[in-house]
Amino acid sequence: MKNYLGILALFLIMACNNTEKKSTEKKDSTTQQTTATSASINFKDTKLQSIYTNYINLKDSLVAGKMQGAKNSAKLLSTDLKTYTGCENTSIIAQKIENAKDLATQRKEFTGLSSDVIALFKHAELTTGTIYVQHCPMANNGDGGDWLSSEKKIQNPYYGDEMMECGAVVTEIKAK
Repeated sequence: MKNYLGILALFLIMACNNTEKKSTEKKDSTTQQTTATSASINFKDTKLQSIYTNYINLKDSLVAGKMQGAKNSAKLLSTDLKTYTGCENTSIIAQKIENAKDLATQRKEFTGLSSDVIALFKHAELTTGTIYVQHCPMANNGDGGDWLSSEKKIQNPYYGDEMMECGAVVTEIKAK
């Protein structure tokens, strides 16, 4: 019995010493990652391509908790939506995100924006890639919230670091 305990103790010590050492340096990889993931999604309509890219940039800024980045992306998205027939009201929601005074307001407005944009992309002609519709049941005080992503991995824009992986893929929009 003592041999087993000794081996177990030795195993635990070795396991603890072999943990991967992580760098404490923080890098902003949001832009690089967004470009790579949204590049794998292509639409027949170039206006939709721009709307999607700006939406993903906005979502990624909210995930990272970057209010100014969200404002900048929302401004570009608003401009794109304003010129796309039928999306004029969605453009107003993007403007609310751009003009918001805090991250909480941006995230709240993101719910309505996402709802409209999801409906738009469900009927869009996707030529390559898969768009994932994701849902967090806890967002908006338990009412839930959806968003689009270029990857299955959950990166929650409603809570960011607080609950990064809260959510699930509910639908996939695939190229035809």
